[in-house]
Amino acid sequence: MAEQQWHDRAAALETDGRAFIGGERVWSRSERRFDNLSPIDARLLGAVAQCDGADVDLAVAAARAAFEDKRWAGKAPAQRKRILIKFADLILDNAEELALLETLDMGKPIKYSQSVDVPAAANCIRWYGEAIDKIYDEIAPTADNSLALITREPVGVVAAIVPWNYPMIMAAWKIAPALAAGNSVVLKPSEKSPLTALRLAEIALEAGIPAGVFNVVPGYGHEAGAALALHMDVDCIGFTGSTRVGKQILQMAGQSNLKRAWTELGGKSANIVCADCPDLDAAVSAAIGSIYFNQGESCNAPSRLFVEASIKDAFLEKALPMLPRFQPGDPLDEATIMGAIVDATQMKTVMGFIDQGKQEGAKLLFGGAAAREDSGGFYIAPTLFDQVDNSMSIASQEIFGPVLSVLSFTDIDDAVRQANATPYGLQAAVWTRDISRAIQTARALRAGTVHVNQYDGDDITVPFGGYKQSGNGRDKSLHAFDKYTELKTTWIQIG
Repeated sequence: MAEQQWHDRAAALETDGRAFIGGERVWSRSERRFDNLSPIDARLLGAVAQCDGADVDLAVAAARAAFEDKRWAGKAPAQRKRILIKFADLILDNAEELALLETLDMGKPIKYSQSVDVPAAANCIRWYGEAIDKIYDEIAPTADNSLALITREPVGVVAAIVPWNYPMIMAAWKIAPALAAGNSVVLKPSEKSPLTALRLAEIALEAGIPAGVFNVVPGYGHEAGAALALHMDVDCIGFTGSTRVGKQILQMAGQSNLKRAWTELGGKSANIVCADCPDLDAAVSAAIGSIYFNQGESCNAPSRLFVEASIKDAFLEKALPMLPRFQPGDPLDEATIMGAIVDATQMKTVMGFIDQGKQEGAKLLFGGAAAREDSGGFYIAPTLFDQVDNSMSIASQEIFGPVLSVLSFTDIDDAVRQANATPYGLQAAVWTRDISRAIQTARALRAGTVHVNQYDGDDITVPFGGYKQSGNGRDKSLHAFDKYTELKTTWIQIG
């Protein structure tokens, strides 16, 4: 679709910011609303229901009623499978609308909303739908006079709190396995990007997911999010977001009913390029493409680049000419590959880190400034710092923006030590021709995913999550069912 057509569609778009509770669109009980502004140009997209504890109570009650009467959990796995697959199909049928909402809401290029976010969300829901009737329970190897059955049961009411950087994908990672297992769900999207979550709830109902099974309560974290985390009738909570808020979620889960709490949190991923890298061009392309993808607003972004000293100059000679192509553009132009920062607050945070990098002595080689300031939106040029020390703020703290820190090393063991010298442990990478070094380094790196001679390899079949303060539990793959099911043993005496 041409750029002007996207702008015309955006201008004609009428958003619905009402919550989705019990199968119906409703405003918050307090009637409070907040303005939803697009980071593209600060245009008003519409008003959104500012849900709080009263609305959460209604949503949880609807989810609990749906779970207890088994309108969803009681369906045969093959029935839930058919409905979830139809849900995925309908997402693709509404792909252009969902892509436009995603881009307007959080600023990512329409190119990627169409080619990455919508298909990935649909694929996730389809995959878990397909998995439902292919998971078997177990019989324990007990003595002949007993029969011990080990079965999975849905945990009950699942709360899901998701971030603004990949609204649809993160929602799908939570709701797909939770719904597939037979749970009821209450989803709280970020107040910065609520629109696709609300639209997904309507599509789910159209697909045949019964009213009350999937509810969406937009609102602020300290109101709607905290109410879910503290709710005595929520059995499980899945959260993706900052480590700071993740700690609060865990505390609230403990303060309330000891609900299971699963967190996927921040990252400061290390990308280690050795002198014997088998393909330096590929390493450069992956390093640059991965850090600036989604405006750097990715928890797994390889924001710390460790390059062996003997090849650092050659690496930078190849890397720096690539950066101008990531200069921010109009997110509704399909040629744009880097869009807007999600809002003014996040832009201020990123620019603050850039200023700290300069003050702490890092060498700014590219970027470091706001861009497209006449648009009214929030844009930052791709930024690259050299001569970074691992103790600097830009190397030690999660920036969540288009900022790359380059560090050098001469000894792989020292590179691994520095890579691990962080409270985070989400992802990492190593580039080397030596298979022994690759395996040894991968084993030594304390991260949930370690890439070898590539970055961002991804598939729904592999788990995603981190070590240390990057969280607990895993999204994606069959391992996600561990979060949303209970294991029950039924012991039967024979004879």
